[in-house]
Parts: sequence; C-alpha cells; structure tokens
Amino acid sequence: MLGDDDEVILHAHASTAVVSVTVEKRVDGPGATDHADEAWKLKERIRREEGVLKQRKRFFMDAYRRATTHLLYLDDDLVGFATVRRDGYILFLAVAPTRRGEGFGRRLVAEVAEEHRTITCHARTTNERALDFYESVGFEIKRRIEGYYEDNGDAYYLRLGPDERLRDRLSELIRR
Repeated sequence: MLGDDDEVILHAHASTAVVSVTVEKRVDGPGATDHADEAWKLKERIRREEGVLKQRKRFFMDAYRRATTHLLYLDDDLVGFATVRRDGYILFLAVAPTRRGEGFGRRLVAEVAEEHRTITCHARTTNERALDFYESVGFEIKRRIEGYYEDNGDAYYLRLGPDERLRDRLSELIRR
C-alpha cells in the first residue's frame, strides 16, 4: 500500500513501427511464362470472389504467352499484372482485391503507356469497379458491344490516348 509520501512515477513509451515494403516490377515478354501460373492464380481468385475475369485457362495461357505482361510484386507477393498485346490492347488487368486503391492499377497502366501511344481494352458493362477505374485514369468509352463475352455479356470498348499530357502524368507514377 502506498502512503501519502510515496511517489509513483509512470513511464509511457510509445513507439512507431516503420514498415518498409519493396514494390518490384517484373516483365514476361512474348514467349515467356515465368510468372504465368501466379498471374493465373490471382485472376482465378478475383473470378471466384467477384465473378469477373472469366477466361478459361487455355485461352489465358495462350494470350499470356503471345503478349507482354507487366507484374508488380510487393515483398515477393504478386499484387497485380497487366497483359498487353503489341498494339497496346490490354488483355488482362488485375489487382489483388486487398491491394486496390493503393495505386497499383494506375502504375500498371503507366507501364503500358510507356510503350504505347494509345491503349485500348474491353470491360464488362456491369463491372462498375473496373469502369470507374478506367475512367479515373482517362479512358473513354468508344462503343458498346452486345454479346461480346462467352457468356453473352456485353462489353464497352475503351480507349486511352494519344493525349501526351496524360501519358506523361501516368509515366510519372512509374518513377515514384
């Protein structure tokens, strides 16, 4: 028991943990499939959770092999990838659901913009999250295509470019 003359001194120690993360860019060029299985697993996780990216494995792997895929890793975990044809058409763009809103999608589009004056893609008319993202980086809907997908779903054809200012802004994201 403490008496009136006893002094109690409490020390509080606060510490802030600084977490360092490394974002690493990797690229599989045409003919390379070094990271294809990891990309397939991420795509499939998104398909199961969100009902989008419904491509079959053979189609996915064939397209992946013929195109260039930009991949972003965060401490050795794949967080997103963009597979793009030589003409600047994005075949697949995927970001792990737990990592959305952190700039990975923008960075992937910026990677593609470094190599292509114009970028195009399709997105389901019902995929509001994807459409909001594409609009936020400057894509414009050029036309609606009914029955575009294998399950007869409709798509929008989207285009970005050739606005040089936008390409410069996207390219800045790569340098950060």
